[in-house]
Amino acid sequence: MLTKAELTTQYILEIVAPIFNQNGYAATSMSDITNATNLTKGAIYGNFKNKEELAIASFKFTVKNMMKRIAKHLEISNSPIQKLFLISDFYRNYYDYSKQLGGCPVLNIGVDANNQNTKLLDKVREVIERIQDQVATIIEDGIEIGEISSEINAMQYAKRIDSMIQGAVFMTYTMDDEFYLKDTMDQIDQMIHSEIKV
Repeated sequence: MLTKAELTTQYILEIVAPIFNQNGYAATSMSDITNATNLTKGAIYGNFKNKEELAIASFKFTVKNMMKRIAKHLEISNSPIQKLFLISDFYRNYYDYSKQLGGCPVLNIGVDANNQNTKLLDKVREVIERIQDQVATIIEDGIEIGEISSEINAMQYAKRIDSMIQGAVFMTYTMDDEFYLKDTMDQIDQMIHSEIKV
């Protein structure tokens, strides 16, 4: 059972996370936050030390929900090679899903925080590294059970897949055209078939 303070924190994050994600750190004012939550500045600062702490908590909140969604999608199969296909399958429909979040949190906050907020940028980098580590682990598991070629450098391919996905997300949002995501996921599937799969 959550305490009243924990419920307030949860409420603030649910309301404020999409605003930070959409507007960015600098463009989100305290009045945006108080207006959206119907809470006073004192109530916000009673739960978060400052705007930066709230921005970092909001980013973590959004990413945690996104990672849970991906993890649930990957539970469809225990096969490492199928899990790679499930990653591309998830991102094939990512545009509609991420719009509800105010856009892609990794891309939005990463671009916004670069040269503006070192602590926030560090959090984005940690998430990118965690995603790449998880993809590399899936590839290593596939090598171990003979589904994936032992010639493959797991981290190199994890970084390549993640770069392709993030580039496609950027182009899809910039051009407001899902072609980029869907076409890039097809390319990733072809790469899995021709280069990764045994």
